[in-house]
Amino acid sequence: MDAERTSIAETCLHAAHDGSLSFPEIVGRLIAAGFEGYMVDYRRNTQIFYLPDGDSVVLDMPQASGVVGAEFDAGEMVRLVRWAQANPADYSYAAFSEKARAAGCAGYIVSFLGRRVVYFGRTAETHVEHFPG
Repeated sequence: MDAERTSIAETCLHAAHDGSLSFPEIVGRLIAAGFEGYMVDYRRNTQIFYLPDGDSVVLDMPQASGVVGAEFDAGEMVRLVRWAQANPADYSYAAFSEKARAAGCAGYIVSFLGRRVVYFGRTAETHVEHFPG
């Protein structure tokens, strides 16, 4: 991975955690840099950014609290996604992640090509969210 793309991935990762960029802004920057998607792994506390040629970069996420629950609660994930989309004053990515872990979300895959996010639990149960129109 070249230094410029790694820097863009790092900027987007930190922006999600400090709230300086919205999800659509982050997606736009990553697409413009040539990424085709990324994966968040809550069990390893890492994020992997993927290029179409198979290259990728793995970055550590800021320390987080909470463990991944044993049961995947798809209904709670829907509620959390709607909360994030509404972006109320009490929303933060850190709070979303903590609540997602508690709801049994082990991680998620964002596909720019597929225009969707696949949330998954420890038992590989999934919930799919399509990007808004």
